[in-house]
Amino acid sequence: MRLATWNVNSIRTRVDRVVAFLERSGTDVLALQETKCTDEQFPLLPFEAAGYEVVTHGLSQWNGVAVVSRVGVAEAEIGFPGMPTWGEPAAAEARALGVTCGGVRVWSLYVPNGRTLGDPHYVYKLEWMAALKEAAHEWLRADPDAQIALVGDWNIAPRDEDVWDMRVFEGATHVSEPERAAFRALEDVGFTEVTRPYVDQYTYWDYKQLRFPRNEGMRIDFVHASPELSAHVVGAQIDRNERKGKGASDHVPVIVDIA
Repeated sequence: MRLATWNVNSIRTRVDRVVAFLERSGTDVLALQETKCTDEQFPLLPFEAAGYEVVTHGLSQWNGVAVVSRVGVAEAEIGFPGMPTWGEPAAAEARALGVTCGGVRVWSLYVPNGRTLGDPHYVYKLEWMAALKEAAHEWLRADPDAQIALVGDWNIAPRDEDVWDMRVFEGATHVSEPERAAFRALEDVGFTEVTRPYVDQYTYWDYKQLRFPRNEGMRIDFVHASPELSAHVVGAQIDRNERKGKGASDHVPVIVDIA
C-alpha cells in the first residue's frame, strides 16, 4: 500500500491537481486536511472517475478532513473519543476522520494551530493532542496488533531542524516545548513517526515573503504508525514538486510505502 497525507488548503481549488497526483504517484490511500468545504460541496466525481472512494467530513469553509482510497473504505468514524470542542457555542470541529482502508486504520488529522502562546486556542491545541494520545493508547490496548496510521498536518515542528531558523520562531507556537512534548507523547503509547528515517525535508512553506524560493519552510506533516504497521513501512518521501507552479497548496504530500 502507498499511503499519503496532504493538507490541500481547499479541495475545490485543487481537485485537478490532487487527482493528477494520485494517478502519477500510484497512491492507494490519501488523507486530506483543510478541505474547506461541506460534505455536499466536496468534488466527488473526479475521484470516483479515477477509481477512488471518498469519505469526507466537512462542516463549513474552515478545516475539513477526508480519506480517498482505491483499496476500500469501511468503518468511518468522525472524531476520536474525548476530542475537545471549540467555539461559541462549543462544538467538535472537522479535524479528525478515521477510515479503514485495506486493513489499515487511517486517521486524517488536522491539529489546531494554537495561534499564539497566550491564546485560548493554544490551550485547546494541547488538550486536543492529549485527548488524541489517550484515544490512541486505548486503541492499542484493545488490539496491540492493530495497524493504525495517524497522519496529517500536526502544526508542530518537533525538532529545531524542522524550521528554517529557530530565531524567527522564538516565543511562537509550533516549536514550544509543551507542543513538542505532546507530539512525543504518542511514542509513549507505542506509535512511531515513520517518515524521518527516510526523508529530511520541509513540508510547508508560507505563501508570503518568497518563503518557498528561499526554502524557508517547516516540517509539520507527519505519519505516526502503530507497532504492527511500523514494522511494514519500507520507505517514505516528500513530494516537494507539488509546492511548485500555479495553484499549489502551501503544503506538499508526505508519502509512506507499506509492504
